[in-house]
Amino acid sequence: MTLSLTNTLTQSKEIVSPAHPDRVTLYVCGPTVYNFAHIGNARPAVVFDVLYRLLKRRFSRVLYARNFTDVDDKINAAAQETGSPITAITDRFIAAYRADMTALGVLTPDFEPRVTEHIPEIIAMVRRLIDLGHAYEAEDHVLFHVPSFAEYGALSRRDTDEMIAGARVEVAPFKRHPADFVLWKPSSDDLPGWASPWGRGRPGWHIECSAMIENLLGDSIDIHGGGQDLIFPHHENEIAQGTCAHDGELYCRHWVHNGFVTVDGRKMSKSLGNVLLVRDLLDQAPGEAIRFALMGAHYRQPLDWSASGLAQAKRSLDRLYAVLEAIDGQAAEAPAILLQPFYSALEDDLNFPKATAELFAMAKAARLAQTPLERAEYRAALLEAGDALGILQQDPASWLAHTTDGVDEARIETLIAARQSARVKKDYAEADRIRNELAEMGIEVKDRADGASWQKIG
Repeated sequence: MTLSLTNTLTQSKEIVSPAHPDRVTLYVCGPTVYNFAHIGNARPAVVFDVLYRLLKRRFSRVLYARNFTDVDDKINAAAQETGSPITAITDRFIAAYRADMTALGVLTPDFEPRVTEHIPEIIAMVRRLIDLGHAYEAEDHVLFHVPSFAEYGALSRRDTDEMIAGARVEVAPFKRHPADFVLWKPSSDDLPGWASPWGRGRPGWHIECSAMIENLLGDSIDIHGGGQDLIFPHHENEIAQGTCAHDGELYCRHWVHNGFVTVDGRKMSKSLGNVLLVRDLLDQAPGEAIRFALMGAHYRQPLDWSASGLAQAKRSLDRLYAVLEAIDGQAAEAPAILLQPFYSALEDDLNFPKATAELFAMAKAARLAQTPLERAEYRAALLEAGDALGILQQDPASWLAHTTDGVDEARIETLIAARQSARVKKDYAEADRIRNELAEMGIEVKDRADGASWQKIG
């Protein structure tokens, strides 16, 4: 099996071919830490966590970096508003982000660099760009000169005039070209700043990631990820400065971007009051259910978040955990043939919907399995596939201890799985007994070709 991802730069699906066959480098733009993480922040964390898990299964060494932007105008504003140093703001929200992502089952990357820890590297890269003729100093600023890089705009597929007219491009009279962007800017006494050859100041947004990538992963990396909102200007500018700082060497082999998250069909915004924080959602559902809901659409497509979608994700996990609970604990290895359809789906551009469908197909096969060994093999396959997605790693009995709206859905799923097992064994008396027990609970069971479903009577 081979892993393929859609490369935003080429707009095509490509086999992941790292520069070094035994090592893969992955960098993902992390949060700017001035507030708690919302569900839009959580989506790339989950998407690229699944990619990280998959890469670790396919390559002997994976180096994954996800940064924290801990110097930014929004952080400065929050610090001034509270009268706190920026570290008080950033330390608090880095800790909160880590706690929230852990609750969602997101693994800790190999590197979690902070911008403020890499100021010397940033200054060195800015100086190199000036020396190579790609950047210039003007009124205490240093700017990248966009016309010096002929391929500028290839990632976002925009011409320069369109970029200037429709995006986050700061226009200033000291720019040589309107599209030129800031690499270093001056800091007043009341703002964070560092000594540099161009005076006390702080880095521009884009140069930060390029310098951290160079320091931690090398001049050229295999995969760079982030949300679609970062394609322009952030990643476009990264390519320009990262390529020019290394004499034209390829900056990144594969660019991978996840789609936006909307809430009940509307864009998240403070004005609409629909910004959903992960920490608040964790009061409504287990982190694993939130994670599973975030995998409810293909990663490149928009994901519409809703309370009903989260509830459905929880019910789906209940069904899977009920199958695991119903199968005895006999140890077994998962035969590769059982997992092949699942991995084929996941390695085909992280096709979450298809991989999830294969997961439920395995669960159905586990319910219908005839022998203890066969059931144990399917159980092992479910656990391995679950681990690749970051789910199904909890104790089934503990998971199934939850109730919702007065209906013990987990108990219902457990009974349905037990009834299916009894039917397979032709123990129809036990199957009828379980059906009657469910009926006494006010639950009607309907047998279908793909398994049993249920509904509450009345």
